Formats: sequence, C-alpha cells, structure tokens
Amino acid sequence: MKRREKFTRRSVLAKSYTAVAGISVLPSYLALGKPDGQGNVPPSQRINLGCIGVGGKAKQVIPAICSKGYAKPVAFCDVDFKRKGIEENLTAFPEVKRFSDFRVMLDTMDKDIDAVSVVTPDHTHFVQTLEAMQRGKHVYTEKPLTHSFHEAEILIHAEKKYGVVTQMGNQGHTSTGAVQFRQMVETGIAQDIVKIEAFKTPSLWFMYDDQRISAYPNKMQIPQSLDYDLWCGPAKMMPFSDKYHPFNWRAFYLYGNGMLGDWGAHIIDFAHDFLKLGLPTRVETLGMEDHNEIIFPLVTQLKMSFPSRGKGFPACDLIWRDGKDTVPDVDQKYWEQPANGEAKAPNLGAAGTLMHRKDGKFIIQRGSHGKSSRLMPYANMREYLDALKAKSPAYTHEAAFTQACMGNGSTTSPFSIAGELTQVLMLGVIAQYLNESFNFDPKTKRILNNAKADALLKGPEPRKEWKEYYQWG
Repeated sequence: MKRREKFTRRSVLAKSYTAVAGISVLPSYLALGKPDGQGNVPPSQRINLGCIGVGGKAKQVIPAICSKGYAKPVAFCDVDFKRKGIEENLTAFPEVKRFSDFRVMLDTMDKDIDAVSVVTPDHTHFVQTLEAMQRGKHVYTEKPLTHSFHEAEILIHAEKKYGVVTQMGNQGHTSTGAVQFRQMVETGIAQDIVKIEAFKTPSLWFMYDDQRISAYPNKMQIPQSLDYDLWCGPAKMMPFSDKYHPFNWRAFYLYGNGMLGDWGAHIIDFAHDFLKLGLPTRVETLGMEDHNEIIFPLVTQLKMSFPSRGKGFPACDLIWRDGKDTVPDVDQKYWEQPANGEAKAPNLGAAGTLMHRKDGKFIIQRGSHGKSSRLMPYANMREYLDALKAKSPAYTHEAAFTQACMGNGSTTSPFSIAGELTQVLMLGVIAQYLNESFNFDPKTKRILNNAKADALLKGPEPRKEWKEYYQWG
C-alpha cells in the first residue's frame, strides 16, 4: 500500500456556499480562512478523522481530538454499533459513515482520512495502528500501545519509517503535572532516585475474591450486533462470553494486559520518561496471589531493576503492586508533624508512586494521570516552591495530537517514547503470566536463560489472516 507522502487538504467544495439572490456567499470561516465564533473551522485548518472504536473510552477520546473543530470525524468503525455507551458519538455525529472492518474503512475512505484514532481492546491495537501508519495516516492509539513487547518494537520502527504523527493515550503526559515533573528533574529535585514504589488498588472485577475464575468462561450466544471474528482480530477466538465483550476482556491474558497494562501507563509514565529509565535488566516476582494462566493475579508484586543512566540517574528499582493491601507504607520520618496534635500517616489515595531519593531528605509522591507531585514532609515544599510551580501546556493531550497533525508543535507521548514504556509493562505481564523472575538484556532485547519467557516477547501466535502484520520489516 503506497502511503501519502505528506498532509494535504482538499479544496473547498462548491456546495459549501449559501446562495442568496443569485450570489454565492461563503460563510465567514470559509471566506476569511479562519475559525468563526460558532466552532466552524475551514477545511485547510482541520483534519479528517477515521475512528476505530466508537464506544467505551472513545466517548471521551473522539470529542477531545475534535475539540474546537480542528478535527472532524468522517468515518466510524466498530464491531458492535449496538453496544452500550456508543450512542453518544453516534448522536453527536449522525452523518458519519459507518464500517465494521477497519481495513474496509481505510480502503473506502483512504483519500478522505488524514488521521486515525484507535480506541479498542489491547489485542487489536497493533494491527489497526500499523495498517493506518502504512497508509500514511497519523495515529492516536489508546494505552497500552500494544499487547506484546514485539508489537511495540515494530511500531517504534514504523514511526520512523512512515514519518507520521503519533500519540499514545496516556492523557496525563500532556498536563501541568508533567510539566512540573520535568522541571523537578531539571532542577535536581527529582534526581538521584533509587527506588520507586508504584501501586494500584482494586477497581476491576478480577481483583475481587468473589469474582475470580480459573478457566475460560462457558460459551454464550453471540449478540447479533457483534462481529465477533473481527473483535478477536489476531487473537485466538475463544467461544464467546460477555466476560470478553464489551469491557471485561482486560482481565484475560489472551486479550488484555491487566492492571499493570491498564493503569501502569498512567502511573509510571512520568518516572519512566523523565528519569530516563529505559528497559530493565531484571524483572523479579515478589509475590502473586491466586495465580493462573487465564486471568491476571488477584494481587501482584513485582520488582524491575534499571541500570544507571549517568549523573543524577543512578540504578533504580521500580516496585509495582496491584490488588488489595498494596498501598505502600510511608516511613514516619516523612509524616507531617503538626504543632499541636499527633502525627498521622499521609493518605496516598488509590493509585500512584512514591519516589525515594538516595539522600533520603524527602520523598516525592504523586498520583496517576496528570496529577502534580508533592514532597514529603510537606515542609520541603516551601524550599523548592518556584521549581514546583508549573504552567499548563498550550493544548490537552488529544488537542496536541490534532495540532501536531497540522504541523503545529509535537506530541508528548509519541511511539518513540510510549513504545518503550509499553515494553516495560509487557515485561511485567510476562512475569505475571509465568509467575517467574528473569534477566533481560536491553541491548539485544532478549530474556536471558529462559526460553519460555523469551518466546513470550512476541506474544501469542496470530491467527492466519493476520500474520502479515507480524512479518513487517
């Protein structure tokens, strides 16, 4: 498939005018070539968006990409247009053409689509994203970027080859919190970090004792509105169950990446990018509760060891915990000491990180997504007040993608950055699946002395129809 070499826009069609007294009068946004007060944007300053995945998270992603009229959906692709939660986008954009197969959508509307959003289950991200990139389309793909280490590696290289704009949907990476954390690193506040404790408390069904299963669910009738073959895509087609569609798929190794893949991209993204963590040299299991090879553990505890990256960036251990009783304890020396009353342990919330400096002077705490960081004890905040203040970025995460597609700036989580973060998450998923520790070589990108784990870097064998995507290169 020959790709378009650069972003171009069609000329305004003659039907875009209003005829008054025999004279063609262009609307102001067309005549003046700039947005008007009603949110209309001239086609030359707008991208046409093909949307793969219209319900679920896409309820927020599609309107966010199209905010202020700088993008417009022209094609909707979904395997189930009757699923709950899809009606918002269908009602907001009733004239948009609909497709069930993303390949047919891209074949049919190739010249009309400039960029593609991919908001689908994890196991289909890769094929949908690569197909769009091969056709020269800019791509916004939800997190985690892929379902395997190898898929992420391909997309990292595809970004360079095709030269398109990319953005992964870890929305907090374009935020005031991200700007602040970068400043904290640049000023030395967030340097010399030797340990990071990351955690996520239960929030999905497989993280509760009374909902656990240890076998694939029983076969159910496929809804008439669902193209289940396309939903499975490259992954093995198990007998249908509503445990998979429309949302519960995230619990299954076959289709999702558990809590580490889901929230890890929001929790450890600042640390991974701005502390230059790269890829670990060892992944160690510290404990799995109710482990099986069908769904993710009830409780996961992992340690990833990252080597030194130069001055200010010493070797660092990242501890990941998800499930019940996984919020880390804070040493009492970091508690607030009120003038009157008893000191109390800080409330760390349901998700986030604690970052420990080598000198132990204070610890850095932040939540997830775009939340800002704070120092513990809080008294240290006053010492670094200027460095902790940060301005908001010019655009939201999704709007930054739209603007970058039009040549205005760049994205903060392109595949060159998000791909490696995803690879870190996928190494953790391999350890979860096997319940085994292993060593990893970041240079060769191979797992050492464990053939079974090394084979999992490529992920499950794709179904025959989809194998061509995995032979890219």
